[in-house]
Amino acid sequence: MLYDCRSLADRDRGIAAAIEAVKNGELVVLPTDTVYGIGADAFTPFAVKALLDAKGQGRAAPPVLIGSRHTLDGLVFTLPRAARDLVEAFWPGALTIVVEHSPSLQWDLGETNGAVAVRMPLHPVALEVLRETGPMAVSSANKTGQPAALTAEQARDQLGYAVRSYLEAGPCPDPVPSTIVDLTGEVPQLLREGAISLTELRDVVPDIESRVA
Repeated sequence: MLYDCRSLADRDRGIAAAIEAVKNGELVVLPTDTVYGIGADAFTPFAVKALLDAKGQGRAAPPVLIGSRHTLDGLVFTLPRAARDLVEAFWPGALTIVVEHSPSLQWDLGETNGAVAVRMPLHPVALEVLRETGPMAVSSANKTGQPAALTAEQARDQLGYAVRSYLEAGPCPDPVPSTIVDLTGEVPQLLREGAISLTELRDVVPDIESRVA
């Protein structure tokens, strides 16, 4: 079902429905500060599999979205100083960090190789959902190979009944993908330059190297 979160009453119903769906292991589509995402409980393996199946992709691990900076400490074994500095500067926002996840976590996100991409989005609807559900595996709300959805309605056209709840908040104001920084090695590596530039990153962590062609 699609809920128009631009209406206060529909927003409350939609957020409640999305939270319930995620806790039941079902899929939801929600707005972020980049593009719309399709999400599932990160700790429910069958829900993550349903997400990957809905997109039509293999076992490539989706990013994890969180609703609080403090949640990050529970997901990682150790957090490098560079990661803390970047999070302090750019979260919530369009920065995804790749860090080594704690080996004790009971999740199956796909082929992670011991690392996870984590982001805290700057969108009130997404944050309200995430603060109740906990970490969610979230990928762009589109079929693999198709354009990213800029509204929940566009996502529904592609994903249909695979998703339980769609939260519509209008067109994405700035549909530029997040910037991705790998912090699993000795030197931070820029993997994708998106909404946050390399220059902005180096203002915070000067030794970041770029692997962007």
